[in-house]
Amino acid sequence: MSVVVLISGRGSNLQALLDAGIPVVAVISNRADAAGLALAARRGVAAAVVEHRKFPTREAFDAALATEIDRHRPRLVALAGFMRVLTPGFVERYAGRLVNIHPSLLPEYPGLDTHARALAAGARRHGCTVHFVTAQLDHGPIIAQASVPVLAGDTPESLAARVLRQEHLLYPRAIRWFLDDALVIEGERVRVKGNHAQMVASDQS
Repeated sequence: MSVVVLISGRGSNLQALLDAGIPVVAVISNRADAAGLALAARRGVAAAVVEHRKFPTREAFDAALATEIDRHRPRLVALAGFMRVLTPGFVERYAGRLVNIHPSLLPEYPGLDTHARALAAGARRHGCTVHFVTAQLDHGPIIAQASVPVLAGDTPESLAARVLRQEHLLYPRAIRWFLDDALVIEGERVRVKGNHAQMVASDQS
């Protein structure tokens, strides 16, 4: 039932997972200065650093990262603000048990600066997506999404704050579905067993 979480920064989604009782057994960062490492230490969770800058290639970094992950024999690997593009070999190694949360309603706005891009495009709604990771960046079967309205006067920062609140609710829910064997991958789609809503719309401002 264990989960290894990969981070690069503050670890706000990591905190949401821990607060929700998700069985996180280890946190691994590619940056030694990631604030989420201190959070893991405070919560009694094993923490490690595999610095990408110390490796000559992406493949070498991913191999070292996989070695550290496999020490914990996790059932699931969860990306939580992990700012590295993973190689196809790494993704294949954890196929079907590697998930990510992305701050947009995929397939819209893959990549970076999603909130500014949504505002520039005149989007009426924005949100976040939990999905299985594939070799194609910010693609893969979608597990669940949460949306928020884009309000008049929104800035990238105000929109990001509302989306982040939904991330903290959605990610633990989606991971719990996985751990409970409630997810069924059917081609490019994911079905949740039982009566679970995979799209959550929020009207909060």
